[in-house]
Amino acid sequence: MGAEPSSRIPDPTPSLVSRLRAKDPQAGAELHRLYHEALLRFCWGYLGRMEEAEDAVQDISCKVLTAVDIPDDFRPWLYKITRNHCLNLIRRRAIHKDGQPAAGVSQVYEALTGQLTQLVRNEARSRLADMVQSLDESQREVLRLRYVEDLSRAEIAEVLDLPESVVKSRIFEGLRRLREEASGLEDR
Repeated sequence: MGAEPSSRIPDPTPSLVSRLRAKDPQAGAELHRLYHEALLRFCWGYLGRMEEAEDAVQDISCKVLTAVDIPDDFRPWLYKITRNHCLNLIRRRAIHKDGQPAAGVSQVYEALTGQLTQLVRNEARSRLADMVQSLDESQREVLRLRYVEDLSRAEIAEVLDLPESVVKSRIFEGLRRLREEASGLEDR
């Protein structure tokens, strides 16, 4: 007897996109539910304020529901319009000078452990956050899309309108710089 096929759950997005194109209102609600948490985290990474991130996700959901052309490659398209929306909000904030700078580090949830363990973890996270902040914005962006949002290099290239070779290079250089920074910490 052969091995059973993988029990991996199929991606419901293609069928939901087809239903959304056919103006099925439930499809929009299901897509929102499916992507809400990831988009909230993604927006928070750009905007640095949870309230703004929540508003942005709602705006993006409206854009998706009213979109005339929804591409088959839904996920990269969704991240692209989300990124553009966040960048526009940041530009508006800078023009009005009424906001704080956008945070570049994702929110950390504390585990319920002892105080010393918390202190060590917080120190390590702080060092990692500092190392990530030392990267160029272009490197931080591709690393976040790759390792936080789990997009492929091809999807990242589509989101950022860049050749895949540039995405690959930025990921490589960003990781190389992080390794160098980390090895420098070990030598201290």
